[in-house]
Amino acid sequence: MTTWHDFFKEQGRAPDWPYEIAYDREQEIETDVLVIGGGIAGCWAAINAARQGVKVALVEKGDTVRSGAGGPGCDHWCNAPANPLSNVDPDEWAEHMADRPFCNGIGIQIQCRENWDTLLEMEQMGGKIRDTEDKYKGAKGRDDKSKLMISPRYTRKHTYLDIGENAEAPDDTLNNVVIRVWGSTFKPALKKECKRLGVKIFDRVMATSLLTENGEQGARVIGATGVNSRTGEFFIFKSKATILSTSGASSIWMISTELGGYSNMLSRTISGDGTVMAWNAGAELTKMEGTGMVHIATGYKHKWYSGAGDASYENVPIVDANGKPVPYPTQGWKDAGAMIPNMETDKAIREGIRKGEYQLPFYGDFPAMPDVERDVTWKLMLGEESTTKIIIDTFNKAGYDESRDLLQSYKYLEGESLPQWFEAGYGGGILVDWNLKTTLDGLYAAGTQMFSPEDHSYAAATGRYAGRKAAAYAKEAGEIKLSRDQIEKEKARVYAPVKRSHGIEWKELHAGMARVMQYYASEFRTESLFKMGLRALEKLEKESVPQLYALDPHKLIRSLEDVSLLNYAKIIIQASLARKASSAPLHFFRIDYPDVDPPEWNKWLTIKQENGEVKINSLPATFWGNMKEQYEVNNKDYSGVYKE
Repeated sequence: MTTWHDFFKEQGRAPDWPYEIAYDREQEIETDVLVIGGGIAGCWAAINAARQGVKVALVEKGDTVRSGAGGPGCDHWCNAPANPLSNVDPDEWAEHMADRPFCNGIGIQIQCRENWDTLLEMEQMGGKIRDTEDKYKGAKGRDDKSKLMISPRYTRKHTYLDIGENAEAPDDTLNNVVIRVWGSTFKPALKKECKRLGVKIFDRVMATSLLTENGEQGARVIGATGVNSRTGEFFIFKSKATILSTSGASSIWMISTELGGYSNMLSRTISGDGTVMAWNAGAELTKMEGTGMVHIATGYKHKWYSGAGDASYENVPIVDANGKPVPYPTQGWKDAGAMIPNMETDKAIREGIRKGEYQLPFYGDFPAMPDVERDVTWKLMLGEESTTKIIIDTFNKAGYDESRDLLQSYKYLEGESLPQWFEAGYGGGILVDWNLKTTLDGLYAAGTQMFSPEDHSYAAATGRYAGRKAAAYAKEAGEIKLSRDQIEKEKARVYAPVKRSHGIEWKELHAGMARVMQYYASEFRTESLFKMGLRALEKLEKESVPQLYALDPHKLIRSLEDVSLLNYAKIIIQASLARKASSAPLHFFRIDYPDVDPPEWNKWLTIKQENGEVKINSLPATFWGNMKEQYEVNNKDYSGVYKE
């Protein structure tokens, strides 16, 4: 196989671009429902819209067969209380799951009511959800009749057990709402079903803007524009209804993707495009000031799944370098159900390390596990999860034997690190109603594109739901007339980097933006720091963006992603300025407003653009109303598996 080094040595130059370059060439597509983003939510949206008898087009920046955060796979199908082994009522479980500050009660209710139906449909499409070969017979949580693999660490009344350290959970406390699945089979099955139903798939196309009636901000959304990452061809999509499912943003605080320890839960291609497109069109966003925390040490952390002790390693005991058990969450322990230690446990472990009670490094003690439980964790859970499959493949090829060898965990080796924002997008997003419709007519959102999203099954269930709702809207929608002026302005913006003969490349802009966010929107938060950060970002937008230079369509896409990330960062700071209080649930702490969660700030802040100006409003903490009643009022025609 020829490497880049070999090619340069032999040819003395970079290889020619392997695809036809077609900048400015247009292709116009007319459809009833346009889905932007071909991840889990997007594929489900396209499939269910097509099943309603409407024409559907799906636009995906990568290749739909494996694209998105859930494309490589998943090991847990969470919050499926309608499954036949469940010990809880779906509506009660939804209320329980929504009994948290700043969660999305709308999405959670949809997930709890519909994602068992969704999983059964996945099985019909060819996805594997049962241990049909009896490979894991005898494993804790396996049901011999249905051959479903229930995850044993989730409990009936709470996500944490409270039955005493090292005690076994009584069977009647198990809620049985989380199912272990073979998620690597899901995405290929979804793409195949899209094609079977006649969905027109446009892979390698980045959507760049939403088109609105008369080109006006705040008006009905009637389509979108896009550009092909290989040819540079320009796409104009004309649609009666549009669904955004491109997730949140990633890499906003990260400077270089090329450092050896670069760690991010999501792909670099998840760059806030959908959120920024909605923002530019005038849609309302919420929770943009709070997206959780990540700990970044002097370098970059390893992935969460890098040793043991997280969700996929849910039942692996942790020991220190001397084999001493470490009080880390595992099934049957006091704080089982957590993917990481709670604050008290984490503090106790750190103090134990400093006092010499625990010797670093820590290890996952796979050999101590029963054979069937070890096989379930190593071969099913880690083998099916998108972020861990590569780990087990690499380790196995290197000679690792999980029945004999401990697995080193990098947790705590990285020391006390600087708290910064968690960038997976599981916080801010687009505001939606009970139809998953945004504040703009004709525009819907699903999955992690929405505010306060959840996991893989949440994306699937809400995508499926949004497809149904958007299709119904499209059937009643009026005629569409595109604004040519709006299209021409977007073409000029999109192609500006390839029209230049020199300038700065996308990596330079990314580095500058990330540094601004690290300095001014990170550990220490004050009004003055936020304003300095906003000015710095605006300076980059004014002085650096006009210098972006792209040599080929690939670098053009990276440049456009940077512009999305820059705008996403500005929105975060604008929303941060608006919340004049600290909040523990939002992981948002301001030095100049130290009161944590004062009652008057127990509300959602919404943010949108109106005539180019930022507008801040608010909504009550549970603005969605009675979850069961509202779901049923808005879904009278839904006939799924779930019955009273």
